[in-house]
Amino acid sequence: MRAAFKLRPEQPGGWRRQASLGLMAAFAAAVLARAFYLQVMEKDFLTREGNKRQVRTVVLQADRGAVRDRDGAPLALSAPVDSIWVIPSDLLDAPPYVTAMARLLQTSPGQFEGFLRERSDRQFVYLKRQIDPDEARRFMALGAPGVFSQREYRRFYPAGEVAAHVVGFCDIDGKGQEGIEASQDAALRGTSGSRRVIRDRAGHVIEDTDDYTEAQPGHDVNLTLDLRLQYLAYRELKSAVEQNSAKGGLIVVADARDGDILALASQPGYNPNRPDDRDSSGLRDRAVVDSFEPGSSIKPLLISQALETHAVSPDIRIDTGAGLFKVGALTVHDVHPEGEIDLGLLLAKSSNVGAAKVGLIMGAESVWSGYQKFGIGEAVGSGLPGEAPGVLRRYTEWGQIATATASYGYGLTVNALQLVRAYCAIANDGLMPQLSILKRDRVIPAQRVISAQTARAVRGLLEGVVARGGTAARAAVAGYRVAGKTGTVRKNANGSYVEGHHQAVFIGMLPAEHPRLVSLIMIDDPSGDDYYGGAVSGPVFARVMAGAARLLQLPPDLPPASQPLHTVGGGAVAMASPQVRP
Repeated sequence: MRAAFKLRPEQPGGWRRQASLGLMAAFAAAVLARAFYLQVMEKDFLTREGNKRQVRTVVLQADRGAVRDRDGAPLALSAPVDSIWVIPSDLLDAPPYVTAMARLLQTSPGQFEGFLRERSDRQFVYLKRQIDPDEARRFMALGAPGVFSQREYRRFYPAGEVAAHVVGFCDIDGKGQEGIEASQDAALRGTSGSRRVIRDRAGHVIEDTDDYTEAQPGHDVNLTLDLRLQYLAYRELKSAVEQNSAKGGLIVVADARDGDILALASQPGYNPNRPDDRDSSGLRDRAVVDSFEPGSSIKPLLISQALETHAVSPDIRIDTGAGLFKVGALTVHDVHPEGEIDLGLLLAKSSNVGAAKVGLIMGAESVWSGYQKFGIGEAVGSGLPGEAPGVLRRYTEWGQIATATASYGYGLTVNALQLVRAYCAIANDGLMPQLSILKRDRVIPAQRVISAQTARAVRGLLEGVVARGGTAARAAVAGYRVAGKTGTVRKNANGSYVEGHHQAVFIGMLPAEHPRLVSLIMIDDPSGDDYYGGAVSGPVFARVMAGAARLLQLPPDLPPASQPLHTVGGGAVAMASPQVRP
């Protein structure tokens, strides 16, 4: 009998269960490893990426400070505006909104979509800058995803072109580019703030965080400018440039006592409220950045130094002959030959021969030293950017010819502010103030450059220039004694003088006995035969100073017409002796 033997059948599905459990364990391990990697190894990256989509830092732009004149009248203000910006990829994900936004932007949907796709990798793209808040609300009312509004400030210049060269302007991002806006940018712009917010996918703020920094507004900048005088000076300068078909011009009016610049204008000009009006020729502030040879307007500084050092006596007589004087290879010419002259007639008739002879008597070192004391060749530090330093070569580089030409204003250069500062010293009894366009809490003490006696004597001589028969009779102001000097300068281009092209200069002060105001006018390249400083710039001075005297209520100081202090004629200047006080 054969024993029966039967194998026990295997449990069905056992190996499948083990395989499934193994796969599940492997998957769980992978998930845990991935979670560990993301939560620990890639935590910072993921946080940044999440924040890009939800947490944003909103920049809070600081309100830029105002620029004001000496009496608080606004010259530059900031108005609140809005800018619209977008995250291109978010808006591209919502095609209907692309079409609606294109309509508001007045462009075709296809062009706008192409604009967005070209910038799809960016997180910030401006769509429209500095628009009226009402217009910005129309954009935001669409509710388009990824579209945001940002508060900004746009500059507005109430005086427009009148004060443009002083105030300057800002670019669209609020950074000063010219004038006071540039030189005082750090004080004006303030410090931006920030606010971190959480937004939903459509870009709406759904929660503020505690991370908030308040914006710090900029400081106001107060100028010495008197807007009333600025309007007057600007109007008369522009009229003179147009009437004489000139290439341009400048005017500066300063307070002789403390150096405050009350008016400063240049032509051609520009309107700072219109970005398309800011061409290179109009931007140039000629009163600050241009340098020029002063010509005969330097002669009062020469005479001041000559009298101060006793190189010549006040009653010296100088033989100018027929108005020709040879100095080596140089021939010095006089436009109005007067034969034998005194110092009064030297200035009244602007004798180059007389000035050259006085300079040669003094010597190169004394002439140079006198100009240097008056600040020629040194920056003024007015507070305006781009000052031309001028050129005054050291006397050791001069010979006889350079000494002679420097004596009547050639071979050296100045800017308008330097010349005004020097004349302020003559007007202020020998004390030269620090010129400034910025209102100061305290005035820097003036520097003595000549004695009060010399300053008064030179002012007396300069009154003869504006008297009947002087080169600037048309600069006279009714009711006031005026002292001043003309300069008709040949224009220099590429190292040589251009025939028939001149700069007409007049600089003067009033009231002459105790001057309050000093003003310089220069008309660049006037057309016509009458291009002299007295004929072209002198009348501008007369009109501006007449208006300024009324506005500032300066008391008239001219004696009765029957007793004129100054007349010019017969080869001499009859001048009342200046009263000298100890």
